[in-house]
Amino acid sequence: MLLAKDIMTAAPVTVTPETGIAEAARIMIQRKFNGLPVVDGKGTLVGVICQSDLIAQHKKLNLPTLFTVLDGFIPLRSMSDLDEEMRKISATNVGQAMTPDPVTVGPETPIDEVASLMVDSKYHTLPVVDAGGLVGVIGKEDVLRTLAGA
Repeated sequence: MLLAKDIMTAAPVTVTPETGIAEAARIMIQRKFNGLPVVDGKGTLVGVICQSDLIAQHKKLNLPTLFTVLDGFIPLRSMSDLDEEMRKISATNVGQAMTPDPVTVGPETPIDEVASLMVDSKYHTLPVVDAGGLVGVIGKEDVLRTLAGA
């Protein structure tokens, strides 16, 4: 059975939280990446930025529906969801648009677990971490290559 280390891209291209949105978009377009790991100054993984995070900047802001009870307004949607949506729409750098504390896999994670995470949780980019350090990244295309080679 194939493992994450067999299909991952070792020594992945990374960005920092300070990287501008336009620069991250350029890297993704030029390299045909769906997402990039985000690392801090020490090289520690702090997040993942995906195309969908960047596309969110052009999204229409959906204001929560409110209803009134005893002269009070009650939103039908969490206000934290609205805050998150506004943060991504107004982001000027990767740190403001990224998904922090991303789900990761280890080098020995079987490919069926990687595929399950991608499909069930809608992750398109999974960082591969070993002993606390980023050692690779797996994108949807990496998994698809195994089908093409089969």
